[in-house]
Amino acid sequence: MTSRVLYLFGTAAPPVVDIGRAVEQAQTEGWDVCVGLSPTAARWLNSSVSRLAAFTGHPVRSEYKLPGEPDVWPPADVIAVAPATFNTINQWALGITDHFTVGVAAEAIGKGIPLVAMPCVNQALVEHPQFEKSMETLRSVGVNLVYGDGGFVPEQPGEERPETYPWHLVLDAVRAASPR
Repeated sequence: MTSRVLYLFGTAAPPVVDIGRAVEQAQTEGWDVCVGLSPTAARWLNSSVSRLAAFTGHPVRSEYKLPGEPDVWPPADVIAVAPATFNTINQWALGITDHFTVGVAAEAIGKGIPLVAMPCVNQALVEHPQFEKSMETLRSVGVNLVYGDGGFVPEQPGEERPETYPWHLVLDAVRAASPR
């Protein structure tokens, strides 16, 4: 039996430093995990990228491949974007795909690849009117947003505790979204 393939895309919110924990858990559940990072998240995890690549058996990607280059990852069965920043949620909903992770997630909508996202935003950013519009846009195209009751709950600015980010809820949603 071939493994199911999970693309796990982390963006520049503090919990991304623990993405390895989510990779390990997903692998124990039989997922072949490919890690993608936003440019800033890649910079934050620069010293861990080679370990993540060795751990997953796939290069960690944060940039688009060049035209004509072969894809180095197997096709995704599910894509999870977590932690998803305010910027990522808004860019994705608006179709602004200048970053690899947002571009692949945006294209996955049209390809029918199941998508899961768990934002990591503080309460002040949630109050911005574009955030709820973007969340509704993503919901309307089938993105499973693990947010609010039963998902990520925003805290006040400065009160974030990255160590409590509920990675297990992302993986629960990935499991539920899996086509097999």
